[in-house]
Amino acid sequence: MLSCYNPNENVHNKAHTSPYPGSKVERSKVPTDKVGWIVEWEDYKPVEYTATSVLAGPTWADPQISAKNFSPKFNEKDEQVERRSLSGLYEVENGRPRNPSGRTGLVGRGLLGRWGPNHAADPIITRWKRDSSGNKIAHPISGKNILQFVAIKRKDCGEWAIPGGMVDSGEKISATLKREFSEEALNSLQKSRAEKEEMEKQMNRLFNQEHFVVYKGYVDDPRNTDNAWIETEAVNYHDEPGETMDNLLLEAGDDAGKVKWVDISEKLKLYANHGNFIKLVAEKWGAHWNEDSVPGCHK
Repeated sequence: MLSCYNPNENVHNKAHTSPYPGSKVERSKVPTDKVGWIVEWEDYKPVEYTATSVLAGPTWADPQISAKNFSPKFNEKDEQVERRSLSGLYEVENGRPRNPSGRTGLVGRGLLGRWGPNHAADPIITRWKRDSSGNKIAHPISGKNILQFVAIKRKDCGEWAIPGGMVDSGEKISATLKREFSEEALNSLQKSRAEKEEMEKQMNRLFNQEHFVVYKGYVDDPRNTDNAWIETEAVNYHDEPGETMDNLLLEAGDDAGKVKWVDISEKLKLYANHGNFIKLVAEKWGAHWNEDSVPGCHK
């Protein structure tokens, strides 16, 4: 298993999105120089918001901090709930975990189920773009071969993204990666038993091969709050000959509105910081990214 742990600068951008997704709640404004907790800010009065869908108590959500018999073990594996952060220890203040990347202008959990880290997994499935004869297609300016990845269009915000999702309690990351891809990009939830079995065979060929861990850590996500945030493990599975994915029909399902193969380049506009993950994948395979003629020189 190859890996590239490359944490991006933890500066909030998407995590300051206002109004908060799926609501009319406006975040308190946080100047760039006051994002970090190391900077004292006595007048900081963030808005409190937790979505009613979270407060309703679904199986994937924690109770409120004040709830009886709720004593979460932050920074630990809490029975089936992983409360450890991929970024190391985080602080807990007044019983609430504190976002390691700083202030977001909103406290509570917003749309997120867990206090503290909410773990996700993002499978990046790639292949080379080929012509009708099966030859790799190079970009006319950079001269580098064009890499493609499977992208979904999210139903909630309409943005294109990597097909991923939250890790279920007690679930291994490897299982989440395969489950989320099959649900969102292959519509496995609507398939017959026979179709699922055939799909599983092809999926195993792809997901059991050597893979590349692109990123592990904090995600600058619009759903993040001061007390709850997204962390992910983004993993690249590359179909070098392109044969495995030829046997799998892309069909949007679950949280995805559309699904398709997308040419990778710096012109892509993707959800959260998914663009950063895709850039790392392009660099890993020496694929086309931008139209600069000098390697390593970026516009």
